[in-house]
Amino acid sequence: MKDGEAATGQAASRPKRADARRNEKTLLDAAAAVFVRSGVEAPVRDIAAEAGVGTATIYRHFPTRADLIIGVYRHQVEACAEAGPALLASSPTPYAALAGWIDLFVDFLVTKHGLAAVLQSDNAGFETLHAYFLDRLVPVCTDLLAAATDAGEIDTDVPALGLMRGVGNLCIGAETPNPDYDARQLVRILIAGLRATG
Repeated sequence: MKDGEAATGQAASRPKRADARRNEKTLLDAAAAVFVRSGVEAPVRDIAAEAGVGTATIYRHFPTRADLIIGVYRHQVEACAEAGPALLASSPTPYAALAGWIDLFVDFLVTKHGLAAVLQSDNAGFETLHAYFLDRLVPVCTDLLAAATDAGEIDTDVPALGLMRGVGNLCIGAETPNPDYDARQLVRILIAGLRATG
């Protein structure tokens, strides 16, 4: 291997610099917002405009649309996973942390349903995303439920996955505006139903 090749390999294995991570986060946040508004087939120029960058910057980070979709999905899963412990540390009660996290989870699901058709395609890159979603988010929800139970704020033995599926079912169709259906309101009623009655 030549010296130049060795240097290139070392650069590729190094973690991204903080500014590169921030730039990527900005792109992924912009893409998620555009996907919610316009769907996953939205023009790249719309995402670039939302992020305040040129289209070449998008393609440098995400060479294909599939790369961008996978990036958005993973980015949102990570944000949701990281929010659980942060809410538990900063909320007045564990129940408030759980309710706040479920609200963020609803935001994620609206975007996820917007990506659903694409995620069910035969693109090999999409195959592991559902397992990734479960591996990252079920433990977070489990911890929040346990904290609220330990504090005596809820008296349910509903498993985290069951609660998440219930919330998900209430969010189906939320990306299609319907004045007679408010998924977020129904999710709030569901979470209120977890409260301890004694």
